[in-house]
Amino acid sequence: MHLILKPVVQDTQLFSGLKLAHIDEAQCTRCNQCVKSCHFQAIDDDIRVHADSCEGCGVCAYVCPVHAITMVDRESGVAYRSQTRFGPMAHAVLHTAEEASGKLVTMVRNMATDLAGTLNKDLVLIDGPPGIGCPVIASITGVDLVVIVTEPTYSAIHDLERVHAVALHFHIPAVVCINKASINDDNTRAIEQYCKDHALRLVGTLPYDLTITQAMIHEQSIIEFSDGPLTRDIRAMWQNITEVLYGR
Repeated sequence: MHLILKPVVQDTQLFSGLKLAHIDEAQCTRCNQCVKSCHFQAIDDDIRVHADSCEGCGVCAYVCPVHAITMVDRESGVAYRSQTRFGPMAHAVLHTAEEASGKLVTMVRNMATDLAGTLNKDLVLIDGPPGIGCPVIASITGVDLVVIVTEPTYSAIHDLERVHAVALHFHIPAVVCINKASINDDNTRAIEQYCKDHALRLVGTLPYDLTITQAMIHEQSIIEFSDGPLTRDIRAMWQNITEVLYGR
């Protein structure tokens, strides 16, 4: 989305993720307890912390007999408030080797909520990550509707079931879109049956289409790039989503 939408940054905010061990050399007695206790080999024999390996667990600070180690904030990325040709956007970029987290998702969501309030927008779209981990839970907590995008592959069907279970756990309504539906008819039918069995509305069935790739090459959304069948399918899907979301 950052590449396609070309956001013009209007405001930035530093993001601090995992804590980082900091060793006070003047206080350290070089007992090596931190070296022995670190399961991530983030502290070498010279009692130096390697930031890329430190997971911020705090074990080293716990075992240090002279309290020479403290856990400090470290800059893990930057969150942005930006303007695009389609409207405002909140987004973030992590530094190399930093892990995505629910904390970062929550920061971006809060920025988006502030933007929506300031600009009198009544709808916030959240582009959620794949899987069911902490960032996914942070993405869907408290939302009005989850759109589960799946594909007709065994792994994607498995993920569909898991994400649906998470949405049920949080009592959040969900609908389903099948992307690249034409690559496997049998699996597409299996997804359709799953939706029927679990009272999930199928809001869209999108075929595999190289027009998507062409649109990306031209740094455009599919809606901008083409008015072909796929664009019409996406417009119809959005209509179905708004019917569920607004009850009309």
